[in-house]
Amino acid sequence: MPKVNFIFDDGRVREVEAPNGLSVMEIAHKNDIFEIEGACGGSLSCATCHVVVEPQFYDLLENIMPKKEEEEDMLDLAFGLTKTSRLSCQIIMQDNLDGLTVKIPTKE
Repeated sequence: MPKVNFIFDDGRVREVEAPNGLSVMEIAHKNDIFEIEGACGGSLSCATCHVVVEPQFYDLLENIMPKKEEEEDMLDLAFGLTKTSRLSCQIIMQDNLDGLTVKIPTKE
């Protein structure tokens, strides 16, 4: 089963199993990683599930599931936006994303 690595603002890394077909936001919630809020439940109407994707995975993501215009619009509202920012509700796990590493940005 693929795995996802979550990097917290204090530098801790937590690796969790990431079933195919679930979003990174859903995987975070199933593993009690509530720093990724997801206030809209993944309906692409907020930016509270914003994560920063490690560069080596960002290009892969852009090739297999590029950002939609709606995601770009929501990211404009995210705190701590970077050039590798994505909404975790829009990243759907699949085998070729095994080892995906995302940083959870601070909310301040």
